Formats: sequence, structure tokens, C-alpha cells
Amino acid sequence: MTSIAVARAYQQSFETHPYGTLAITNGALNALGDIVAQLTEKYNGPTRQRREWQYDIPRTLRFAAFGVGMGPVIGRWNFILERYLPLRSAKLPPGGGKAPVSLRALGKRVGADQLFMAPIGLAMFIGSMGIMEGRDASHIRRKYADMFAPALITNWQVWPLAQFVNFRFMPLAYRVPFQSSCGVFWTLYLSILNSREDQAQDRADAMRRSLEK
Repeated sequence: MTSIAVARAYQQSFETHPYGTLAITNGALNALGDIVAQLTEKYNGPTRQRREWQYDIPRTLRFAAFGVGMGPVIGRWNFILERYLPLRSAKLPPGGGKAPVSLRALGKRVGADQLFMAPIGLAMFIGSMGIMEGRDASHIRRKYADMFAPALITNWQVWPLAQFVNFRFMPLAYRVPFQSSCGVFWTLYLSILNSREDQAQDRADAMRRSLEK
């Protein structure tokens, strides 16, 4: 009963304030992804790292802020896909009812999402994280050089199937939450990747400063 009540409350909120609802939902799930990532680093990292581990609250807040900003963007993107790449023909079948979902149209929608939105979203993630971390332009460029291509290739290995299920079976109101729920594990990956890149840059900066003395 509780889950049904939550679903109804979410649906009502989406119908009255769609972008605000998506922002809050996506922000919360992004924060959850980083919490899982930090706990994973604590319990699965090297012994020294486990001893020195401290929970990084600002890091989770950065992921939450990114999720809040991206929720309406992804929501708008789904509205655009729904309008310009419909999955069903406008013509009703002879027997009445809904037209069947076109697998060709579904493939086009997944392709558009992965070839257009995925690179944009990843680029926004790397840039916004660098800015929120207080990195300068040279550090952010290095982030792009080190992270963008590997993360995009990994994205194309895991997300097409998830988006195929999302576009095929999820109602419009639930596509961003479904994507964000699957994205908890994707956020875990990005969070760990971003943290490792930050640590590598910090070590390189420390070494350069020691050589300059």
C-alpha cells in the first residue's frame, strides 16, 4: 500500500510540476549513487585507504546538485523524443485500439539518445564536476582528456539495453526515475572514476610543486 501511495503522490506531483519533480527525484538518486560509491571505496579499497577513509559530504552534494540540474534536461529530452520519434503509428489498426510499437522507431529513439544525449550529458558531468570542485581550466581539460572517451565507451556498452527497456515499457512520467534508478550504478562508476582522476591530478600537482621548490 505504501508503494502505491508513493506512486500516486509522484504521479500527481509530475502532472502539476513535472520539471521540479524530476529535478528532486534525479538529485536524490544521484546522491544515492555517490553514497554507494563512497561506501564501496571504503570497504573494497586498499587497507591504507580504508584506515584513512572519511565520508566526503561535499562530494555527495555535488552529485545531488548535478542531478537536480540534469533532471529537467533529461525530462525535456524525453518530451522531445516522444514528440518527434513516436513509437506507435498515428493510424489506428483495423480492429481498433493502440497501434503496435515499431521496433524500428524504438531503435531510432535509442540511437538518438545514445549518439546525441549521452555525449552531451557526459560532457556536462565532467565540466560541472570540475567547476564545483574548484578546478581551473587546465585541470578541467585534463579531466576531459582522461575521462570522456573511456566513460563514453562504457556508456555505450551498458545503456542501450537499459534505454530500450525504458522507452519500450515505462510511461513518460517514470522514464527519468527509471533511468536514474538504473543510473545509481552508473553514478557509482562515474563517482569512482571522477575520484580517481582527482586523486591522480592532486598527486601530479603535489609532485610538480615539490620539483619547483
